[in-house]
Amino acid sequence: MNISFKHRSLLLVFPLLLLACSANSSDKPVEPTASSPDSVEQSGSSSIKVNPDKDAYFGDFHIHTSYSFDGYANGGFTTPDDAYRWAKGEAIPGGWNGSKLQIKVPLDWYAVSDHSEFLGLFKKMEDPVSPASKLSIAPQVTSKDKKVSFDAYVKVLDDINKGIKDPELLNPEISKSIWKEIVATAEAHNDPGKFTTFSAFEWTSAPDNRNLHRVVVFENAQGIPELPYSKLDSGRPEDLWAWMDTQRANGASLFAVPHNGNASNGLMFPETTSYGGSQLDKDYAAKRMRNEPLYEVSQIKGTSETHPDLSPNDEFAGFEIWDYTLSALSIPASVRVGSYVRDAFLRGMQLEAEGKGNPFKYGIIGDSDAHNSAAVVEEDNYTGKFALDNSPEHRLNGPRGFEEKNARQIRQFSSGGLAGIWAESNTREALVDAIHRKETFGTSGTRLKVRFFAGYQFDANLLQAPDWVQQAYASGVPMGSDLPPSNGAAPSFIVHAVKEVNGANLDRVQIIKGWLENGKTVEKIYDVALSDGRTVGANGEVAPVGNTVDASTATYSNDIGATQLATVWTDPDFDPATHAFYYVRALEIPTPRWSTYDAVTLGVAPRDDIPVSIQERAWTSPIWYTPAH
Repeated sequence: MNISFKHRSLLLVFPLLLLACSANSSDKPVEPTASSPDSVEQSGSSSIKVNPDKDAYFGDFHIHTSYSFDGYANGGFTTPDDAYRWAKGEAIPGGWNGSKLQIKVPLDWYAVSDHSEFLGLFKKMEDPVSPASKLSIAPQVTSKDKKVSFDAYVKVLDDINKGIKDPELLNPEISKSIWKEIVATAEAHNDPGKFTTFSAFEWTSAPDNRNLHRVVVFENAQGIPELPYSKLDSGRPEDLWAWMDTQRANGASLFAVPHNGNASNGLMFPETTSYGGSQLDKDYAAKRMRNEPLYEVSQIKGTSETHPDLSPNDEFAGFEIWDYTLSALSIPASVRVGSYVRDAFLRGMQLEAEGKGNPFKYGIIGDSDAHNSAAVVEEDNYTGKFALDNSPEHRLNGPRGFEEKNARQIRQFSSGGLAGIWAESNTREALVDAIHRKETFGTSGTRLKVRFFAGYQFDANLLQAPDWVQQAYASGVPMGSDLPPSNGAAPSFIVHAVKEVNGANLDRVQIIKGWLENGKTVEKIYDVALSDGRTVGANGEVAPVGNTVDASTATYSNDIGATQLATVWTDPDFDPATHAFYYVRALEIPTPRWSTYDAVTLGVAPRDDIPVSIQERAWTSPIWYTPAH
């Protein structure tokens, strides 16, 4: 691999990329009251609160530390233990100018998912007690001479790209001990009812720099294998799924979460034949859905809900688009079909109508993909993807000597997303049950809460009842579910969104519908709940909510918008004979983007090549409708 030195700073930022390898609104949210079954104490464990109506628990499955090859190569030094302590609200080292990293509001659950390729190996080379420090490459990797250490990383990457496997670096005894430590750390931080952890890793396949990455999560501590699965074992998703099935046979419970279809250049959601060589049939759909219940729609490397090229009539389709492949040369992505999940929902529905099964029937979450232990989910507390890019100057302009196209790629990073899970308690068992029900939603980092139900018997005034949640479960189905076939009646949908505490007000709530019409896929967006007395015009348009952002101070006002939006909406275009899906997108009012906060910190004007303000949002898992046969 011939790399000119001018590209080396970029490799320090992306070393693993070379693996190639009608609305009701008020100031008070409508919530279940004491007349409904309150949260109760779980039998045998007085500290675990159980709520049959379920609560939303926020967390992140996609976090890296210095135990990831690229995290370490980019100056990372924090560990999995640091990551869990950060998520619980503790301050950890690694901030700008010697400051600490600390989340403002702790999370409910967390999973460290370092890359399985050379997992923890390079970090352990620093430890004289570890066998990793005795490897022949260790003096180069840990050298204080940056050129020497950099050349060592390049040599390893070059060997991988050539298919050369260095047995010394793949010593199973060293790898087993590191993985055992990672699992033990997750177990040590798991505190049922208070803070939940999961052991996890990331499988990092990227053929021709096209992203196929998956985070693999173990649901509990039983049956966890001695080693995780790596791209060095295989880069085919089908082989990963086969390995996962083997682990289940050996007593493990696990699932995978694909992400960044936007960087796959059409590879994530195939049209006819998968990268692994499979035809899109019932067998392929069953394997994929058995192993992958969720899709990560938003993270640092952008949002992959949809793209303006795919949804030209969606005015909000261009949100935080990160339009690159995983190339060290900042090569743009060009293939839209197969890269975004709304398109996948549409084509999966069509495949199912053709009798081929639906391989893209995903629940939705958000995650971060931060590589310095701290999920960068708070826009005004953004610390970058890597340890080396956590200064405002670096994030906005890149390091000295950086090519402009590469600096642009960094400032187009989003803040991290979050996963919301509607569960009865904050325990592994309850969270996992919800995951398999797909009663999940993703956000762009905000903690707004959104609920979504469908049914045929919802009263228009149901949301006024104190026990509306119980009634919704009793006579309908929640997000992630299948709606029973209709006898001719159109379904109604309950939508309920509540702003983040101390966060931004809400602009609107939308239902996105996809269906089949004469064998073709169709999508439509319905504005079902609007703030500030706005209504949908005769032309279908809605006036903007406004924008209170002051770019000079990176502040905004909640003088516009609503604290909650809720409605019961009936589909006016329903056809009981055709397949359809529905999901909710809830938007906040405009607030400053992280880059605007950085500009204020530096005392400079916001850049004109990135947004000054954004509208944070949440997306629910879909509800699917299949007609009777």
